[in-house]
Order: sequence, then structure tokens, then C-alpha cells
Amino acid sequence: MTPTDRLDPAVLKLAAVLVLGALAPLLDSTIVNVAIHTLGAQLQAGVATLQWVSTAYLLALAVVIPATAWASTRFGAKRLWIVALALFLLGSVLSGLAWNAGALIAFRIVQGVGAGLMLPTLQTLLMRAADREQLGRLMAVVTLPALVGPILGPAVGGLLVGHLGWRSIFYINIPICLAAIALAIRVLPADEPAAVRRLDLTGLLLMSSGVAALIYGLTRTGPDGGFALLDVLVPMITGAALLIAYVARNPQHPLIDLNLFRTRSFAASTALLFLTGAALYGAMFLLPLFYQQARGASVVAAGLLLVPQGLGSLLARAAGGLSDRLGPRPVVLAGVTLTVIGTLPFAIPGTAYWVLAIGLVVRGAGLSAVNLSVMVGAFGDLRPEQIPDASSMTRIVQQLGGAVGAAALAVILQTWLSGHSPASAYAGSFAWAIAFTALAAVPALALPRRIRAA
Repeated sequence: MTPTDRLDPAVLKLAAVLVLGALAPLLDSTIVNVAIHTLGAQLQAGVATLQWVSTAYLLALAVVIPATAWASTRFGAKRLWIVALALFLLGSVLSGLAWNAGALIAFRIVQGVGAGLMLPTLQTLLMRAADREQLGRLMAVVTLPALVGPILGPAVGGLLVGHLGWRSIFYINIPICLAAIALAIRVLPADEPAAVRRLDLTGLLLMSSGVAALIYGLTRTGPDGGFALLDVLVPMITGAALLIAYVARNPQHPLIDLNLFRTRSFAASTALLFLTGAALYGAMFLLPLFYQQARGASVVAAGLLLVPQGLGSLLARAAGGLSDRLGPRPVVLAGVTLTVIGTLPFAIPGTAYWVLAIGLVVRGAGLSAVNLSVMVGAFGDLRPEQIPDASSMTRIVQQLGGAVGAAALAVILQTWLSGHSPASAYAGSFAWAIAFTALAAVPALALPRRIRAA
């Protein structure tokens, strides 16, 4: 069956409502990063304390994701989406009212819970509504906030902090969330009758604690200088042990059904999501530092120099339609190749700025093609009842991949800086980033050439 050229208008309307809601957390993360220095000065907090403004949000997000599959089945995806938006709205209002760093960290946890519930629920709602043969084009629409966020976030954050103060970076979420809630109530399809699905409480404790401990340990590698320190090793080993304990169990009603991995395309896609998460977030850690430390650019200039990567991502929107027509495998392999080619100029010391800019466009296009197509591969062969579990699992894998990539490249960079010039250190670190990216070609070979008809 040949996929039609036009998406169902009802599905597009649903996607637009969900995209509006997703815009808040995806913009928020980049905006807050811009304001960290100002927050430290005005709240009189040190770097170690301010780190928790981001870390607490990330850990709350990671803890709640495993419960999302159960909650969307038990209470309904529409209800859960609205609750998630309301929690994010509440966390934003409270964060804007924070009187000290401790209060801000606590309120960021509320935001993180809302975001953690929101993003897997978005995938569940979309995948249930979409025609399987148009998944690629639909993903091209709904991933726009993820591309717009890194482009607009630093600029919007700088303008808000500079002209309206740091509290405005949280208050900007209020109109977005209110509009998203109102539209969700009107537009999203009514929930099916609630399914009787017992909560696997032991599994929730094991998986949520395991994911959070792993991510926390990985975030400690940057400030502490490596993987061999106790406050890095202990949480990482503990987290790995908890996840192994989850896998070893065989409950009647698991929190997330690991039989998903019996579907070859899903197993290959999750491996790809881990590796592309590592490549994406690892390089996102390196790129602004490269321009500032190796090239002497200011913070504002470094942000502007990264804009070509976002533009490249926008140019790759056609990859969604190609995935529908050709299948995810060839598009992912082409995307991995482009990502490697686009990163190569950063592994060569002294590369001209215009070459780096072209490289970022190519890199952005490659990553965008991979991320779009891998979602087509992940969900294309699944049954409708498997979608909530798959949505949670793909989000968990992306979070872990991103944390591993950022931590590994932080340690590699720190090691190279101890004995090399900044230019050579960054060149060596980007060479490792290229290796991580190239590894993604291996699981890509297991993706289907075509998505079977529903």
C-alpha cells in the first residue's frame, strides 16, 4: 500500500495541540541554562548549589517516566496529558515565585514531574491516532519543538533575563500551558474506559530508582573529574544493580513489558536511540565550550554560532516522508553518514569558521533524519496496546544515552586538556563523538526496510 501524500487533518489538529504543550518543557531547559549565572548572583548561591537547579529537574523527570505507561493505561492518556501540563504550570509559577535557591530547586522538581509525564504521553497519543504508513511525516511535524527549542531558547532566555529579570523565564510558560490545557480539553479524543491494570509497585521502585541513580552518577563525572570516584561509582553501580533486578523479575503485570524487545525493529531502534542520544547530547556539551575555550568566543557569540545546526535540522524535515516511502533503514544510515561528515571539521584543529558552519548544517540534518526515522522504526511494528510501554521505554533510553554521552565526553575532554592545547583537546574529543555516532550504523542495519501495513 502506498502512503497518501496528505496527513489526516484531524491528526494534524491533534498534533498541533500536543506540539503547543510540548513547547513549554523543551524551551524551558535551554532558557534556564542561559540564566544560571544570573540566578547564582541574585539568589546568592554557589556553583555546587546551582547545579541542582538543572539536576533536580532532570532526576524528577527520570523518576516519573517509568510510571507513565501504567498511568496512561489506568487513567487515560488525555487525562494524564492535562494533569502533566497542570503540574508543569504549577512548577513554573512556583519557580518564578522562589525566594531562594532551595525553594527554586524544590519547585523545579514539580516542573520535572510534569515534563516526565508529558513527553511519553505525547508519543502515546500520537502513535495511537496516526496511520502507520504516515508515521514519518507525522514525526516531522511533532518534533519541531525539539528543533526550535535549541534555536530560540538561548535568544529568548537572554532577552527575558536581560529585560524582565530571571523570574520571567518561568512565567513565560504560563500562557503556553494555559492555552495547551484549554485546547487539550476541547480537541483531544475522549479516553477509553480505564483498564484494570495493577501498579507494579516493586517494579516502579526498582526502575525509577535505578534510572535516577544512574543519571545522577553520570552527572557527577563532569564536576568531579572522572568515573573512578566514589560519588560517581556508587550511584552508577547501585542504579545498574536495581535495573538488573527489574529485568530479572517475572511479575504477572510488569510496570513496563520487556517483551517489547522481542520485536526486532523495536530492539534495534532503542539501541539506536541510546547511541544517537549519546552523540546528540555529548556534542551539545562540547560545542558551546569548543567555541568559547578553543576559539575565544563570548557566550552570546557561541550561541549564535550554533544556530546553523538548528537550521540543518529544519532542512531535514523531508526525512519523515522518505521514511514512509523507503522505510527507516536507508534513511537512518544516510543520517548517520551525514552526522559523521558534519562532525569531522570539529576534529581538525584550525578549521575555518565557514567550514564549521557548513558542518553544523550537515550535522543537524543528519541527526534530524536519524531521530525522525528511528521513531518510525520503533513504533511501526508494534500493536496498539504496546504503545504506552514503548513510549516510556524509548524516553528512558534517550535520557540514559544522553547522560552517558555527556559524561563520557566530559571525562575525555578533561583528560585531553590535562596534556594538550585546547584546540587539540577538542579535536580529540570530537573524534570520540564521531566514533559514538558511527556505532549507530550497526543497530541501524537491523531496522526494517519497510513498515508493514496496519
